[in-house]
Amino acid sequence: MSEAQAHAAGVQRTALGVLAVCTALNFLSRGVSDAYAVFLLPLEQEFGADRATLTGVYSVYMLVHGIAAPAVGMAFDRLGPRIVYAGGLACYGIAYMLAGSIGALWQLYALAGIAGGMAAAAIGMVPASGLVSRWFRARLPTAMGILYASLGTGLLLFAPITQWLIDALGWRGAYRVLGVCLLLMLPPLLLLPWRKMAAGHPDYGGSGIRRTAQGAAWTLSQAMRTTPFWALFGVMFVTSLSTYAVNVQVVAYLVGIGFTPLEAASVYGLVGMLSVVGMLGAGVAAGRFGERAVATFAYACSIAGIAALALLQSTPSLVLLGAFVALFGTVAGSRGPLVAVLSARLFSGGGMGAIYGAIVLGLGLGGAAGSWGAGALHDLTGGYGAGFALGASGAVAGIALFWTVPALHIPHRETHRGQRTSRQ
Repeated sequence: MSEAQAHAAGVQRTALGVLAVCTALNFLSRGVSDAYAVFLLPLEQEFGADRATLTGVYSVYMLVHGIAAPAVGMAFDRLGPRIVYAGGLACYGIAYMLAGSIGALWQLYALAGIAGGMAAAAIGMVPASGLVSRWFRARLPTAMGILYASLGTGLLLFAPITQWLIDALGWRGAYRVLGVCLLLMLPPLLLLPWRKMAAGHPDYGGSGIRRTAQGAAWTLSQAMRTTPFWALFGVMFVTSLSTYAVNVQVVAYLVGIGFTPLEAASVYGLVGMLSVVGMLGAGVAAGRFGERAVATFAYACSIAGIAALALLQSTPSLVLLGAFVALFGTVAGSRGPLVAVLSARLFSGGGMGAIYGAIVLGLGLGGAAGSWGAGALHDLTGGYGAGFALGASGAVAGIALFWTVPALHIPHRETHRGQRTSRQ
């Protein structure tokens, strides 16, 4: 093997290593946080609170996650990944250890909601997208699909494990175990070669950086004055509203219509597992059919899946349950990779972390509105139908955005031009 070939192989190994580390941390970020749906019924029995109050914890988590995302992006741009990732993991572990000793729900709002939201943002997609986009160009859609797929596999693993821990140790013991496990991961994280990982692909240099019309690299303030930025923000908001209006309630709903808690948690995890298909396939399908077509198909499947779930209450059927899991689960998260890739291609450069973080704020706001809104509607109506309707309305709004905002359709053609340019 020549020196040049050895160098290329070493660079490729580093790029794949960066992708693996970011994928593992994404796995933790989503898996740990979304396991809150499994805690819902035990917390209800312990504190006797109404559903809106309990889902409010997750709403605060999503809100803080979104608000923290721009700050995490700026910290990543200025301080680098080691400090951001280590701080987030330490915050997560301490918060969850303390959550096992709370005496009132406001403490859970502070720990799992506020601290958990900040921690999840610090080890999630914002730093991951900023770091991975430094190492991948033509294969960026595939890399982003893998990152998002890790979110789904995290849910698949942590939902049933959390239920098992609750059955064995109670919900307090489950929180403590999760916290200890997170803290044990901190020492090996700090030992990684972060300086080398943060340097980026040596062959790309500045050639992959998109610039403004004036020739300067994008900044957050400049990006926020463009239509594409707000279009991507809107997609994140309505998609998150649609997803979390259903996700946070699904375990309690299934238990309420006759499933055991472990069965309901396993179905919830299976939805997360199938979301891997949509996350991995979204970028590939968009390259062939375009973002608008892929997004429209995904939103339509979400609506059909929510309808199947709603019908289960009056018509119990494994066919309907399977339809919900297949339709809703397969496309869950499939819009995320599209937004991440479009953000990286439209606004890449030194300010990419802050720009993508600001776009992710839409995800946090939408998730907060969806999870709290569905809980409030449950208390108001005594059922789940209104919350499911809220989820379906978010999907309809997503379709409307992709068909009325030109900026969400044009980048499909620009993507291929950008890929050809990066190879020159």
